Amino acid sequence: MPHVVTQACCGDASCVYACPVNCIHPTPEEPGFGTSEMLYIDPSTCVDCGACVSACPVGAIVPGHRLTDDQAPFADLNAAQFDSTGDGAASFPVDPARRLPLAPIDKPRRLAVDGPLSVGIVGSGPSAMYAADELLRHPQVTVTVYERLRRPFGLARYGVAPDHLATRSVMRLFDDIARNPRCDIRLGTTIGRDLTLDDLRGRHQAVIWAGGAPTDRRLVIDNASAPGVLSATELVGWYNDHPDHDNLQVDLSSSRAVVIGNGNVALDVARILTADPEGLTDTTISRHALRALRTSAIEEVVVLGRRGPVHAAFTLPELIGLDTNANIVVDPADVPDSGDTAVIDPTTSAKLDLLAEIAARPARPGRRIRFVFHRSPSAISVDPGGHADGVVVAHNVVSGTDGIEPTGVTETIDAGLVLTSIGYRGVPVPGLPFDDTRGVIPHDAGRVLDHDGPIPGMYVTGWIKRGPSGFIGTNKTDSAETVAALLTDFEGGMLSGHETPPRRRLLSRLG
Repeated sequence: MPHVVTQACCGDASCVYACPVNCIHPTPEEPGFGTSEMLYIDPSTCVDCGACVSACPVGAIVPGHRLTDDQAPFADLNAAQFDSTGDGAASFPVDPARRLPLAPIDKPRRLAVDGPLSVGIVGSGPSAMYAADELLRHPQVTVTVYERLRRPFGLARYGVAPDHLATRSVMRLFDDIARNPRCDIRLGTTIGRDLTLDDLRGRHQAVIWAGGAPTDRRLVIDNASAPGVLSATELVGWYNDHPDHDNLQVDLSSSRAVVIGNGNVALDVARILTADPEGLTDTTISRHALRALRTSAIEEVVVLGRRGPVHAAFTLPELIGLDTNANIVVDPADVPDSGDTAVIDPTTSAKLDLLAEIAARPARPGRRIRFVFHRSPSAISVDPGGHADGVVVAHNVVSGTDGIEPTGVTETIDAGLVLTSIGYRGVPVPGLPFDDTRGVIPHDAGRVLDHDGPIPGMYVTGWIKRGPSGFIGTNKTDSAETVAALLTDFEGGMLSGHETPPRRRLLSRLG
């Protein structure tokens, strides 16, 4: 049987370049790579060589004959992405008479400049480590990574759910990068407190800002800051032992929690809140969170989406994984038949089919996760003491392609814990330009831009560059673009000195 990509896929495309027959798609050169929910193996092309297995940093690729029951749905999901019938229904139509060209392997080239290159990288998350990996391909490059926390790797450590052990194993790859003798990671170093941006630009010929998108998008409704309302990011940090959230007070005394938003992070927190705490003992969950969950009164977590299942933000792989590990409840009236919609991509059709299957099941006892669609929060209701006790929601109908219209019907969903999960946002970096509308640093192929054009020697990568989109592995191609621009500038003589250009001195000063 062919090999199969499973839920743990990080999407960094290492397997694409390892495959000798180009059966893994989308490749970084194909238009769907940046938005694909995962990578897929064409079963009609796979030759079962196993090269992809050793290349995958998270152990996501499994021979077909070794799939567990939980992984079995991924065999059909992989196959559904390819089409040899020519009807165009699949994501990657394949002409059976023609083998697609092999994915190009970008071998390190010798730089046109022989001198040394010193690069500072701010942040140590996936985008930073992938950038370091690209740079360290060249023996004349040295990299210093500056991380404000006492442990490295950012969201790979503090953002991945503690029970997703396979996905967290990508940190082994980052450990390998960090062991390079030309890579130095300086932990507990805050730019703006311990060093200024000017200091970095005096030490290095180039600086890459890889600070991510560390805050949540705000929910602007009444009582959104009431006790009992937290962001999903705070809760994730709390159960992942993030030092910023050690002292977070999480009220688990009520029988219901509501998560506003239905992306993958929303599903993660819903799953952790309803999981058997004993099943989390052997995961990386923080001990203080595990103690609190053992006494939790929560029986139901409502995951709230303002549009319907067709537009749900969670991915199909995440839904498949949740279905095997949690008790999910869906109202059958909320799920359209995939054949009755305008959906043509197999991933969304499969998502609707699975939701319909879940909706048709009889109710099971025990803690549950309830998906509720077509609801927009309009206010947080509070008790006489000012603590959150529910979410006031307005019923919607989908209007047009992406819009919604209120029906005039409202209701209150009782809950003592409310979590907002409506996306991340970058924050301004003192001394660097910032696009406040998008929450990113303006750039051209990774070169930081101000009103005068590119700032010499200053680059950006990751979520602070492109916005909070994609998965861990998406940062690999993103960082490769930034590093390519940096090396081009180095070869062009634009990074020859360590001194900050005079016109930038005040601009780049951090307070």
